[in-house]
Amino acid sequence: MSANFSSDITKKNVPMKEKPRLSLVQIITMSFGFLGIQFGFALQNGNTSRILRSFGADVDQLPMFWIVAPLVGMIVQPIIGHYSDKTWNKVGRRKPYFLAGAILSSIALFILPNSGNFTSILPALWIGAGMVMIMDASFNVAMEPFRALVADNLPHSQSTSGFSIQTFLIGLGAVAGSALPEFLASRGFSMQAGSDGVADNIKYSFYIGGIVFIVSILITVFFSKEYPPAEYESYHGKDESTSSGLKGIFNDFKNMPKTMRQLGLVQFFSWFALFSMWVFTTDAVATHVYGLTGDYSKSIQYNDAGNKVSSAFGVYNFVAMIYALCIPFIAKFIGRKMTHAFSLIAGGLGLISIYFIKDTNMLNFAMIGVGLAWASILAMPYVILSSSIPPGKLGIYMGIFNFFITCPQIINGFLGGWIVKHIYNGQPIYAIVLAGVFMLCAAVSVIYVYDPRAKQKL
Repeated sequence: MSANFSSDITKKNVPMKEKPRLSLVQIITMSFGFLGIQFGFALQNGNTSRILRSFGADVDQLPMFWIVAPLVGMIVQPIIGHYSDKTWNKVGRRKPYFLAGAILSSIALFILPNSGNFTSILPALWIGAGMVMIMDASFNVAMEPFRALVADNLPHSQSTSGFSIQTFLIGLGAVAGSALPEFLASRGFSMQAGSDGVADNIKYSFYIGGIVFIVSILITVFFSKEYPPAEYESYHGKDESTSSGLKGIFNDFKNMPKTMRQLGLVQFFSWFALFSMWVFTTDAVATHVYGLTGDYSKSIQYNDAGNKVSSAFGVYNFVAMIYALCIPFIAKFIGRKMTHAFSLIAGGLGLISIYFIKDTNMLNFAMIGVGLAWASILAMPYVILSSSIPPGKLGIYMGIFNFFITCPQIINGFLGGWIVKHIYNGQPIYAIVLAGVFMLCAAVSVIYVYDPRAKQKL
């Protein structure tokens, strides 16, 4: 049914003319807000676990707190995608969502590390978990329309380059966000947890992140263009679907293209692995490399392990930033699917290698492979997907595609902590090894995905 639906929609909505090619500056400006979004995500990914641990969370409880993020994303992204497809006002089509998400995200970045100051209202752990939820909901409001904006504005001949440049900016923001806590510590900001449970180097990193987030979004809002409705229809055709609201979302979900369904398995393995990496790496390094035992969550050694992991995450984001620029050229020679498969294999081997590390400096080498996988995960599934989406459905299908990102994280959130506690005997390093195995499974899965433009110019 989905194949017929896609075919019918495409026939009814054949674009009247080809979209004009954009300059490099236009593509960068259009995607610049992603730099700030990923700056915030990097701070969240590298530091949320240790912040929650400092507020009293046990290591096996961490996935249950992290699960809030994908749950919120599963709800928010399809709704934002659906309504951004239908929106047009003085600010634009996708831009109102960028702006609202940026304001809310910046507020959450300021509040999260100060959750310990609100203990008169609720325990710090619950305030922190609530801020994680608000932060991730706001990130999703700002982030989801960016994928659709690239597909809105770029001709197919520039889609791989466009998503690769977007990934480059994602990497640039993530490198800065990941490196910031250790950089501030080296400049004299305290790594010792204060009376509220959070060290100064973490607090000020989040403050800076809030400022970078909103400034980068404003650059996209003020300096990029969107096609007004009449011109948009001349490039994409008219959306003749009659369903709206939740009914429209459910209909689109039921009729998703074949390629999207197949990519779902690839995304499941990829994002299950990434969730484990973000949640457990700090404690895996603290216990497996530093040898910490007992109640170590407020020790300087644990904070040092956290800084090393955050910096190593900066390495994988730096590698992703550079590799993103190479992806279009590699894909021309070996194809989109093989490019993604190769990158995922590198990521899987990188994660598995962490088990053999005895020196934290070697983490940086492990993260090289992860960086190749991360760049490809942020670009290639969307490049393949954008070629199979019916015109007029870019926002909603990019939102629905997020289900295949959030579902594996939710499953991991429910099961990951229990597995670490009861099967791995409290050793989170094995969760990282399993993440590597799942990344290799993703590499095998992508080979069987149907790419409708595999033989066309990238």
